[in-house]
Amino acid sequence: MNKQNLLTLILTMTVLHGFSQNKRLRDYGIEIGVLKTGPLNAITDVTGVLVGQETIIEGDSVRTGVTAILPHGDNIYQLKVPAAIYIGNGFGKLAGYSQVKELGNIETPIVLTNTLSVPAASEALISYTLEQAENKEVHSVNSVVGETNDSWLNDIRGRHVKQSHVLNAIKKAKRGVVSEGNVGAGTGTICFGYKGGIGTASRVIPETLGGYTVGVLVQTNFGGVLEINGVPIAKELKKYPYRDKILNDADGSCMMIVITDAPLGSRNLERMAKRAIMGLAKTGGIASNGSGDYVIALSTAKENLIPNNSKSLFNEHKVLRNDEISPLFLATIEATEEAILNSLFAAETTKGHNGHTIEALPVNKVIELMKTYNKIKN
Repeated sequence: MNKQNLLTLILTMTVLHGFSQNKRLRDYGIEIGVLKTGPLNAITDVTGVLVGQETIIEGDSVRTGVTAILPHGDNIYQLKVPAAIYIGNGFGKLAGYSQVKELGNIETPIVLTNTLSVPAASEALISYTLEQAENKEVHSVNSVVGETNDSWLNDIRGRHVKQSHVLNAIKKAKRGVVSEGNVGAGTGTICFGYKGGIGTASRVIPETLGGYTVGVLVQTNFGGVLEINGVPIAKELKKYPYRDKILNDADGSCMMIVITDAPLGSRNLERMAKRAIMGLAKTGGIASNGSGDYVIALSTAKENLIPNNSKSLFNEHKVLRNDEISPLFLATIEATEEAILNSLFAAETTKGHNGHTIEALPVNKVIELMKTYNKIKN
């Protein structure tokens, strides 16, 4: 191994060392909301959901990656899921929006990556779909790809995400614990002026209200005035937009994926998606002019999956009544808020493109503030 390769290996190992799961929000005694979490407090608490991630770190300038979310492990094109997309602020490049809006379903895995890698991710999803044996007669694929711009830490113009990275993320997709922080599509992202990344959380509503699970996964890359459980963290630490020129302003983006096992159609899924924006707001996010804040919501209820082909003229679905939807709204708000905060707590200080360095959230200072405000559970 030559000297350059050795240095690259050492750098990669150093950065990867920070990827091990650190303490999450609740490990510090900080509890968001009133509903119970699922066993893993992750999007994978929704039965059947799989998440795969590919982290790309090369030299001193490439800090990016891919996160793939699969609503179920079968052929998604042949067994589509009811879905909706809500745009909180539309400064973004979300691929696949119009067909989801029109037809109310999703037919591919959902892929998150960086802004300039959306075309590569779309190509990979098309290849993935066409290569499945049952899809030999398929001539149209609506690939769904979300993004945030990681160009402060990543050489985004180099377009280092390739189809192989996306396919690897899909191949790696599994149930269970979801890695957070500087991983996958969150490798080079920034949140509230600190290192952001991938975060996840879940909620389970009481059995008397249906016992359904809501899971959320976020890619955080946005600004605002950080609050944690009502504590004005940004104000106390004197780190917020427009106070100085460190990060100039509050621009950025946040991708939010909301999945539930409740039997819902696209109309009420869009209503749920709107509540995820409320969860973002509770953390202090402001959905600025230059922010792409998108929510993709879908239901994995088996009775409502949509076959690509059917002998019947009708799709017969059972959907939850409007009057029963409010607990799912609350679950969405709480899980989104906590997922965003988990992304911050898990992220590590990162040095990247052009020597830029973004510090991790100063957890020790945050915990002291939470104690001062009596927001730590004993």
